[in-house]
Amino acid sequence: MKKSLVLAMAMALGVTASAYAANPFSDVPAGHWAYDSVAKLAAAGIVDGYADGAFAGDKLMTRYEMAQIVAKAMAKGANVDKLAAEFADELDTLGVRVAKLEKGADAVKITGQIRYEYGDRDGSIKNDSDKKLGSIAKHRLRTRLFLNGQVNDDWSYTARLQNDQNLADDAGNETTKLNQAYLNGKLGGLKVVAGRAPQFLANGNLYDDTADMVSVTYGKDVKLNAYYGKPTDYGFENFYGASLSTKVGGLGLSVGYDKFQDALEDVTNAGDGGYAEDSNGDEIKYSNNNVALGEDNAIWNVMATYQMGDIGLNATYLNSDIGDEKIKPGADTDGYVLGVTYKGAKASKPGSWGLWANYYDQGAGTFYAHTMKAGDWGYFLDEGFKGYAVGATYGFAKNIVGHIDYYDLEGKESGETSEVIWSRLQVTF
Repeated sequence: MKKSLVLAMAMALGVTASAYAANPFSDVPAGHWAYDSVAKLAAAGIVDGYADGAFAGDKLMTRYEMAQIVAKAMAKGANVDKLAAEFADELDTLGVRVAKLEKGADAVKITGQIRYEYGDRDGSIKNDSDKKLGSIAKHRLRTRLFLNGQVNDDWSYTARLQNDQNLADDAGNETTKLNQAYLNGKLGGLKVVAGRAPQFLANGNLYDDTADMVSVTYGKDVKLNAYYGKPTDYGFENFYGASLSTKVGGLGLSVGYDKFQDALEDVTNAGDGGYAEDSNGDEIKYSNNNVALGEDNAIWNVMATYQMGDIGLNATYLNSDIGDEKIKPGADTDGYVLGVTYKGAKASKPGSWGLWANYYDQGAGTFYAHTMKAGDWGYFLDEGFKGYAVGATYGFAKNIVGHIDYYDLEGKESGETSEVIWSRLQVTF
């Protein structure tokens, strides 16, 4: 790269100095076309010459020489995003951190996700109006916008704005909510999340939704996490828990304890799967029967995962202490989930694909916001369920991924069945 080209790029950075600055280079005479530019850059401390006092404008530069110019421009506050990215390795060698520049250049980032979903439901509870399955849209469009702001080197802010349209509803009802808003950062050796944030418990087999909470994590090879807060829905005033996890090679192990407590009591005329009032008089949605409303509930879980190349194995055991008077006679309160995955579609890689399968044998009270797309799990809260699910993913184009899932579930005591095909097309940007 010739220095004459560097001059043109460097001047585009907005580096300024006195137009009358003296030119220190013997080989750049006053009448030279680049005289003013060289003088300004030299006065600003961006460029310097060789030991013999020459600028050597026709000499080819090494990448390290260019990196030195970029580093000096960065130190002067010039906007050099693209150049810094190009010479990131050389700048790193010189001890200049490009990441900090990138954070400053894009203090707030907006990303998004559009998902179209269609579900077809069969089984004995399909048309039972008492089960309130209409809350799980068969035909919907969901749009999410994520705002990520960098507060400083240690803290960031995330918000999620979500619009839901039930396309099966002729009335055209839709909702738009700011359903996530939280800080993520570090305090000493602790990683902290605070606000209305996503919470994922027992691999999603216990809880996969948002919560108003504070969560702290400590450790690297062995991680200890603890949290306290309130589920956004599901009928509890608060919940808390802790987990201990580690990973050795492809093997991951964890044990967790979660306590859901202060269940809602004022459920007059609420109806199954409807709304009640919390202690503050606020209307809140709760789960599809009174398990969530009648008693505190503590759940233990133990999980193991193992990755062998493209194949992943996972197993989760859960045990609830929900009282016998709140569940169906004979229902057990423990159970497990076994799963296997193969590859997986990636939004960044068109043509990528994956398969997965799970077998469920979960007990009563071991789930409140299950990660599965078959919404009928809420009906089985007081008896548990068993069954299986299989699914596939495929990347149709960059940032366009298709999913299709099939669930076949059965209540462990009632024998009621639910069969669901759930398909979706997800676009990210």
